[in-house]
Amino acid sequence: MIDAAQFVQQGADLGFRLYAGVPCSFLKPFINYVIDSDELCYVGAANEGDAVAVAAGSEIGGQHAVAMLQNSGLGNAVNPLTSLTYPFRIPVMLIITFRGDPERGADEPQHELMGRITTDLLDLMRIPWELFPENNDEIGAALGRATAHMRSQRRPYAFVMRKGSVAPVELAGEREVRAVGVRIAVHASASSTRKEMLQAIQAASSADDLVIATTGYTGRELYALSDLDSQLYLVGSMGCASSVGLGLSLAQPDRKIVVIDGDGAALMRLGAMCTIGYERPANLVHILLDNGMHESTGGQATVSRSIDFCAIATASGYPTSVSVATPAQMKEALTSSDGLTFIHAPISPGVADSLPRPGLSPQDVVARMRRLLGTG
Repeated sequence: MIDAAQFVQQGADLGFRLYAGVPCSFLKPFINYVIDSDELCYVGAANEGDAVAVAAGSEIGGQHAVAMLQNSGLGNAVNPLTSLTYPFRIPVMLIITFRGDPERGADEPQHELMGRITTDLLDLMRIPWELFPENNDEIGAALGRATAHMRSQRRPYAFVMRKGSVAPVELAGEREVRAVGVRIAVHASASSTRKEMLQAIQAASSADDLVIATTGYTGRELYALSDLDSQLYLVGSMGCASSVGLGLSLAQPDRKIVVIDGDGAALMRLGAMCTIGYERPANLVHILLDNGMHESTGGQATVSRSIDFCAIATASGYPTSVSVATPAQMKEALTSSDGLTFIHAPISPGVADSLPRPGLSPQDVVARMRRLLGTG
């Protein structure tokens, strides 16, 4: 059994200062220690995939990060682990608990199958792993192996944590309760195209701003308009753009981070908005282009027309949410944003013929942003 402080402090010496996760009783000592530390940051994610995406965004921004999760939620993280960290080559340290460990006796019935296949899943995803250290004198070597792989391969490394690996740590304080935000505009009607809104976003963004575009036509159309080193075009990892933006905003607090989301993607991981609203990074603007459909996969309808995204953002804790109908209103909302802001923009369906795909590979897109930021 190790002391949480031993692992976390040795990790901090190597630059791991942001932890994103979903609780598990095995992880309680770690989570409590990080929450109570004035030098570390803990982001409580709504699900395990969001935790991986937050850690990935932090890593892009130059702040090494750890994603912590129970193995029963590993399925929620498969998408970003295979379509975000793998193709973009983003090294995230994973701590995955070993519920249903077949060598440690009986556990609750819902953990039996996942306990049998946890390490097989990691192997299938080509994520090297080892058992979490259970003695303090093993920590340094274990972290050395993890960081060596992450530096050389620029991909995740996992520790699989058995029950009783970490000594208990009681939580000294409580997480702050934060009020909801303020909605400042009524729902707008769709009157503009995605292209027009993206042009307005590019026009209103400064050279120091970083832009993250969700997967599908949004990233492709942004690339076609003007390809910039400050723009990151996500592929796959649907619904993870806002969580990547959260991690990046925490790692780069002096830059404005603009996330361009879609209605289908936002709905897929709607809990991310609650996490963002709680963390409330002052440098993040979350834009949602809403055409009411999954346009890049055939135009299947989403349920966006029956819900109020601004109301959701406000209830989630975004200090300001606004709905815009025109490119001019988009520019005004983006340039005047002060603090965490949600901008909802209903748009008309439609996409240009022969829309190109980014000419850079995902890993090259990340690499050039890291060069821009001086983070690797």
